[in-house]
Amino acid sequence: MVATTAGLAPAEIIAQRLQAEGIPARAWQEGAGQAFGLTVGLLGNGYVVVPEPYVEEAEELLASSIDEDNADEEADYGMIDEESGV
Repeated sequence: MVATTAGLAPAEIIAQRLQAEGIPARAWQEGAGQAFGLTVGLLGNGYVVVPEPYVEEAEELLASSIDEDNADEEADYGMIDEESGV
């Protein structure tokens, strides 16, 4: 897993960005969360996964896509900090 997002839509955008760069990626959300349209909590999280050989390349690409000088841009992108859960 290379990204966790608030909802499925941001995960799909990230997966498409990776695919555009030639990295096979898939976005998914827990079935119950998707069925109920949840976008918060564990069932509401979206996830982006790539095959193991592409993990490092995908992480580098995602890191370079986020402007480190602008924290608001990261929040708008829908990424969740794995350590804090926010």
